[in-house]
Amino acid sequence: MDLENQARIKDLADEFGNEELIVVLGGGEAEASALAAETVTSGDPTYAGPLAGVPLGLKAYHIFELKDEVDAEVYDEQISMMEMVLDMDTIIEAVSALR
Repeated sequence: MDLENQARIKDLADEFGNEELIVVLGGGEAEASALAAETVTSGDPTYAGPLAGVPLGLKAYHIFELKDEVDAEVYDEQISMMEMVLDMDTIIEAVSALR
């Protein structure tokens, strides 16, 4: 997760509280998605960004996990193609393990 997004998420958590926010991830690799989930949950493990040492405790979900929550037409248009080329189960497992 880049430093700019870390700062945005930190600002939103400061403004709205961590109980009112979830983070929706869309990474194409399990490892990268898990790293992003860890960053918003426990703090930036690379100690490189605004969330270094800042455990926000936010819940992170991959967009694949929220398929039933998204308008079917929008999901089909924007995301369904990725289901065919990515390892959905591995990505979901990696992200959900951090909640």
